[in-house]
Amino acid sequence: MKRDFIAIADLTREELEEILGLAERLKRELKSGQRTPLVAGKTLAMIFEKPSLRTRVTFQVGMTQLGGYAVYLTPTDIRLGERETVADIARNLDRLVDFIMARTMSHASQLELAKYASVPIINGLSDLLHPCQVLSDCFTVRERRGSLDGQRIAFLGDGNNMANSWIGAAARFGFRFALACPKGYEPDAGVLQAAREDGADVLVTNDPGEALDGADVAYTDVWASMGQEEEAEERKQVFAPFQLNAKAMKAAKSDALVMHCLPAHRGEEVTAEVIDGPASIIFDQAENRLHVQKAILVWLNDQLLRSA
Repeated sequence: MKRDFIAIADLTREELEEILGLAERLKRELKSGQRTPLVAGKTLAMIFEKPSLRTRVTFQVGMTQLGGYAVYLTPTDIRLGERETVADIARNLDRLVDFIMARTMSHASQLELAKYASVPIINGLSDLLHPCQVLSDCFTVRERRGSLDGQRIAFLGDGNNMANSWIGAAARFGFRFALACPKGYEPDAGVLQAAREDGADVLVTNDPGEALDGADVAYTDVWASMGQEEEAEERKQVFAPFQLNAKAMKAAKSDALVMHCLPAHRGEEVTAEVIDGPASIIFDQAENRLHVQKAILVWLNDQLLRSA
């Protein structure tokens, strides 16, 4: 039976820890000059409805390092649901490739790809979730702190796909997650309810200081994501009190880490002083996308081999 990686909450903590352990091993091996061809001869189709720097490069490089091959499919190549139905695209690709990674406008497209494709689907981003980014971020925090258990992670900004994935991760890894967002910009209600029912310790507040109080990690993201360009000016006004700056950081712990999933709009959601400061680990996050996504690919491939 094939497995997909659509949401962090779809996997157990044990499965997620297995992936993080694989990522740690693969990173260590790469740093020592080893490249083990764990998916030799396998092919990954990469569907992009949204542009990307880190997602494209890390998946493409990752497949090469693992002995496989990646095919980049641009928005004009595919046009999900326009040129062909999502179901037909899935049923074509699953006869040609071994994995499909999709970066889509709609989360429904992820679910439909998973429904109709017989090969594993990896959610490279949707309007609801960004699980590859957040699992990589969890790996980065664990590298720095030794464990995720008991950590206090504060997120300032929009209750977007990033916040939703952090909420799902909180239900698996035993950390406290606090989101400070303006009224009307709360996270997905279904994601929040499911995570709380699953034991997640999640605070949603309109007060940045409350979220940052005692935080081990201060996290932020752009105020206007791709597809929200028309709202950008309005959002600048609404989100201005939620900027991650030196004053805001005083509420967090003195050794708090600063994280951002990038790209960053310096001077908007975060100041250059903070994002370039000694507490910032943003480029560690970016690098770890490579190692964690390689681990996801290897883990999904192992699941297929075990069920064969």
